[in-house]
Amino acid sequence: MNWRDRGDPLAGGAEVHLHEILRRAVEQGHEVTWLAAAYPGAASEEVGEDGIRYLRRGHWRVANFTLPRLMKEELRRRRYDLVVEDINKIPFYSPRHTDLPVLVIVPHLFGPTVFRETHPLAAAYVYLSELPIPRIYRDCLFLAISDSTARDLQERGIAPENIAVVECGMDHRPYLRDDPPPRAQVPTIIHLGRLRRYKSVDVVIRALAHIRRTLPATVLEVVGDGPDEKRLRKLARRLGLEDAVHFHGYLPRPQIVDLLYSSHLFLNPSPKEGWGLTVIEANMCGVPVVASRRPGLVDSVREGETGLLAEYGDPADFADKALQLLTDPPLWRMMSENAVRWARSFRWEDCAERSIALMEVAAQRGEGASHREGHS
Repeated sequence: MNWRDRGDPLAGGAEVHLHEILRRAVEQGHEVTWLAAAYPGAASEEVGEDGIRYLRRGHWRVANFTLPRLMKEELRRRRYDLVVEDINKIPFYSPRHTDLPVLVIVPHLFGPTVFRETHPLAAAYVYLSELPIPRIYRDCLFLAISDSTARDLQERGIAPENIAVVECGMDHRPYLRDDPPPRAQVPTIIHLGRLRRYKSVDVVIRALAHIRRTLPATVLEVVGDGPDEKRLRKLARRLGLEDAVHFHGYLPRPQIVDLLYSSHLFLNPSPKEGWGLTVIEANMCGVPVVASRRPGLVDSVREGETGLLAEYGDPADFADKALQLLTDPPLWRMMSENAVRWARSFRWEDCAERSIALMEVAAQRGEGASHREGHS
């Protein structure tokens, strides 16, 4: 169960992560049904080229009501061994709707950061929905994608022995180029990701204003779209950076890779990430990173080796850390080389192997419980 599936135009890193695991589970002979919200042009039921069976119902805004009902209907029709719930928005509370074992995948939980994204009523709804997680999922196994997420779960009351950390993988092929584009002739900073208020992309734009006092030719490439784009464009104009900040919107992967290779630095100002997949994408192209010293990013950035960490929400500190790299070519080259080695150590095959093994452990837990209770 996930709010979206990989084909949804609004799918993000959580859906990529889950898809890379589940498609390999199918290759190993497991049967997989993915429940998700519907979206325009998608079939309500289909078996994809990946071998995954997809069931889609309702709008994503009410998926936390629609999908549990769909799950119960599906469990009456077919036999299953395990429910995998990906909590990357509001939880579905799967254990309330089935006696099957549940493996919970958690990229990250919002916590108070949700109040940075939306109006207080909606934020409170999300925040309060997370509070019952330790009670409702107390008997479940959890797969956290970073040590930061694992610590968050423990602090919320999840037993450490029920949490396994399996870092995300990486598809190397789109990033390997025999003849990659050269770095731009002017200092070039890039940011990748959905433009949402809580992602704090305004910090990058404000940092650029500081950076250009020392390196006036510096430009910023912003790749991604989202509801915060209008506000960010206004900010760039107000700071006199309209010609220095280039908003590309959504781009196909090959164009993103070209921009990464031509860039010198990737800035990620987010207050919280599950892991920081865009950090590793940048590293694959030899781009060091300056990121917030916040959960997830402290895991994906090796401070002093593949990038630097700055204080969250502090444009001056982001600018200072960026200038350390942009004005010191030997330091930049060292971190660029380290970044490539670090990124290439992550493979989806390894992530999937460990994740599927955890699924099998979770399913066996359920078998043991059934036998103890006298059920088949």
